[in-house]
Amino acid sequence: MKICVLGAGALGCSIGGVLTEAGQDVWLINRSRAHVDAMNASGLRMLDAGVERRVTVKAALDSSDVGIVDLIIVLVKSYDTAAAIASAAPMIGEHTQVLSLQNGLGHEDILVAAVGAHRVLAGKTYVGGVMTGPGRITIGTRGKQTIIGELDGSVSERVSAIAAVFNRAGLETTVSPNILGTIWDKLLINVATGALAGITGLGYGDLYSVDEIADCATAAVAEAMAVARANSVELSLTEPRQAWDMAGAGLPAGFKTSMLQSLEKGSKTEIDFINGAVVRWGERCGVATPVNSTLVACIKGIERRLAV
Repeated sequence: MKICVLGAGALGCSIGGVLTEAGQDVWLINRSRAHVDAMNASGLRMLDAGVERRVTVKAALDSSDVGIVDLIIVLVKSYDTAAAIASAAPMIGEHTQVLSLQNGLGHEDILVAAVGAHRVLAGKTYVGGVMTGPGRITIGTRGKQTIIGELDGSVSERVSAIAAVFNRAGLETTVSPNILGTIWDKLLINVATGALAGITGLGYGDLYSVDEIADCATAAVAEAMAVARANSVELSLTEPRQAWDMAGAGLPAGFKTSMLQSLEKGSKTEIDFINGAVVRWGERCGVATPVNSTLVACIKGIERRLAV
């Protein structure tokens, strides 16, 4: 299968790297010239459970030299979705499928508007990754589930084929007939740790050592679960603490959330698509979300400070 990872940062390279190792024809697209040049010159260096391995990959700054692909995996930042899929037009042929594995809510609507509902698949992944330098990442794929599905809840041949490709690469992947619930399940994970890690600046080892942080995280998740239920979303998680425990399971003490990584680079975060989405959905259904509103305000303040 010819695959393009659109937004090959830490997570995209983790997924694209193991798919390449499994024999798939993968292109990694990233806007950083230093990162792309390093991968093309020396391969992608992946640190996995303390062991580094080097994978020969194909990387590019844009889609101009890639050609038509079978699958585009969208992993750009939420606020870049519309621009990224527009730039991917040269890769889209008659049978090209587009799979969003992004964090948060709302990306599928943007993709449907751009390429049509018949192409778009949705999914969430619990795979992790940390960029340690141009062409270098620490990956967290072992025991981390990826769930994908059709927007209409059907279990189609095409989505089953993608799941099979992922599984052969060691990416534990299942097909869900309740993809909206899956999206919300992953949102709960991001709600648990993303903003709190960004605000405190802590990696997982320290983050999970503070009881008060755990209490705040579970309170934020409890609000999100109440909002989901008020909107008739079927969740697989039943207790807020589950999201907190799942977020840190199997990841090293030094692991940093994507929100913290963004702030450390002085970049905009995806807060509007994570805790901010909980607040917006809560407003629509009349469920109060004071904890998530506070976390959003804190992250917005940090973004403002970094922008000065």
